[in-house]
Amino acid sequence: MKNNLLAITKEGWSYIICSISFFIVFAILGFDYLQFFTFLLILFFLFIFRNPQRQQQYYQDNSVTSPVDGVITSIKELKNNDYLYKIEINSSYMDVSLLRVPFNSSIECLAKQNGARLSIHSSLSKNLNENVELIFIDKKSNKLKILHRLKQSFMSLHIKPITFKNIKQGSKYGIMLNGTTTIYLPKNFRLNVDTGNEVTASESLIGYFTKTH
Repeated sequence: MKNNLLAITKEGWSYIICSISFFIVFAILGFDYLQFFTFLLILFFLFIFRNPQRQQQYYQDNSVTSPVDGVITSIKELKNNDYLYKIEINSSYMDVSLLRVPFNSSIECLAKQNGARLSIHSSLSKNLNENVELIFIDKKSNKLKILHRLKQSFMSLHIKPITFKNIKQGSKYGIMLNGTTTIYLPKNFRLNVDTGNEVTASESLIGYFTKTH
């Protein structure tokens, strides 16, 4: 996947340009308060749509890095034939919104469900909120499942992989503003994180696939 060399993600330019247009109109009309508000809005959009260059980490071939920026809120063991661990990562507007491929792999499955954008504290959010499920698999049949779910956000989840095959670790595949990410890991996985850890997409090591399934 090609890297975006711009300092701002392309998904954010429409919001920024629109805000700048309103800023100019309010400046011409002399609406000082609205002009100040739109100036703050421009700064807000510049911040949340920032696209920092991430240094490529040289982990082992079987390594898995975080797909998002955020804080790990829980790690649970599952009684499941396919997955043993479930990691929950909470992301806010303060975090970089870009989503990145966790390991050299292909996308086996991608399913998006449109829905609401309720607060994470609502009991209905897990069932009703907009979400995207992806399953990544490598050439050794190692696979993991990722579920991105929006919280209260003004923008929809954007998942736009250029290709579904042979995607490099750290490649950008989407954008999520203010959401949660659940990573389902198989039995042949060794964790390298703990609850409370802050993680950075493509740079923070989640763990390794082991040889045995």
